Amino acid sequence: MDIYQVGGAVRDRLLGRPVVETDWVVVGARPEALRARGYRQVGRDFPVFLHPDTGEEYALARTERKTAPGYHGFEFDCAETVTLEEDLARRDLTINAMAMDDEGRIIDPWGGQRDLEARRLRHVSPAFIEDPVRILRVARFAARFAPLGFRVADETLALMQRMVADGEVDALVAERVWQETHRALGEDSPQVFFEVLRACGALARIFPEIEALFGVPQPERWHPEIDTGVHFLLVMEQAARLSPKTTVRFAALCHDLGKGETDPAIWPSHRGHEEASVRLTHALCDRLRVPNAHRDLAVKVSRYHGLVHRAHELRPQTLLKVIEAVDGLRRPELLADFLLACEADARGRTGLEFDPYPQAALIQAAARAAGEVQAKALLADGLQGKALGDALHARRVHAISERLADPGL
Repeated sequence: MDIYQVGGAVRDRLLGRPVVETDWVVVGARPEALRARGYRQVGRDFPVFLHPDTGEEYALARTERKTAPGYHGFEFDCAETVTLEEDLARRDLTINAMAMDDEGRIIDPWGGQRDLEARRLRHVSPAFIEDPVRILRVARFAARFAPLGFRVADETLALMQRMVADGEVDALVAERVWQETHRALGEDSPQVFFEVLRACGALARIFPEIEALFGVPQPERWHPEIDTGVHFLLVMEQAARLSPKTTVRFAALCHDLGKGETDPAIWPSHRGHEEASVRLTHALCDRLRVPNAHRDLAVKVSRYHGLVHRAHELRPQTLLKVIEAVDGLRRPELLADFLLACEADARGRTGLEFDPYPQAALIQAAARAAGEVQAKALLADGLQGKALGDALHARRVHAISERLADPGL
């Protein structure tokens, strides 16, 4: 048997990037040969094995044949006669269709090195259209490599548009959409993921709530970029600058979804968009089975980001209400993430990307002041039940009032 390093590990070595995960393909072997060497089989649809020492994945070389719509409709051939070139031909992009032998020689039958140099994301073959997940993968790779100057090749974008028109994207299931979206949110330029999906027409099918934002105006006084969709992209860019956490970035994604439902008769105003954003965020999370931590932060940001922007105008009672709604007294780290998403919204405006955001410091100071008031002292005074709760609330409001009197805020 012959064993080759394949896919992302080869690509990242050539780009000079850290290799996070190494995959291998085995040519000229049967499953029992690997099992005899101590490899443990884990693949159900086709033979994939874990190395007995490293735990890395080794897959038998295989070919694929489309048999039905969607990405489950494939038959696989893992015979000993399948060549390395045939295995590489089934991969999505040329930059992912290279292999390296044990002497460090690159096997590149589809021009992956040439496309790396050209900073081009190009499909390997017309078989690309057979798997709708590849639309999401290409958009994700575009988000990862955008800082290096990569772009989707025109011919690949045309194939993606054809797949959308043919309804292939409608076969995607929620788990795969969220899996690829979550990974894209963790990339350096997550906004590019959505730009590529929009360019091929998939955004309207997968994320109609986001597609609805484009072409919707906002008041130029507050939003020099005017278009709500453009604002969305700018906010995603800022969220990536402010935090590596996908929870923060997803909250930024959802914060203004309600503006896509505003009655055009009241444009460019968007009164009440916060509650509409909350409703649409819940619907989006239910549809894609988004994890609770992502959903909960997104709902809080959707509901309260407008109040946070006006923090210097709010009464101490209202500040405490927002802090408690975010569970900021018990979980200061969650309050910090909440404020980062709000800051991304404020910075996601043309020409205002680097403006200060003192609202975050004010709310953090208010939370610290309120948090210093504990129930223990009130219990010592004999207060219980509603009386205890009312007294605790009053003292926390007072503590915030005193803290806000500091001219430094």
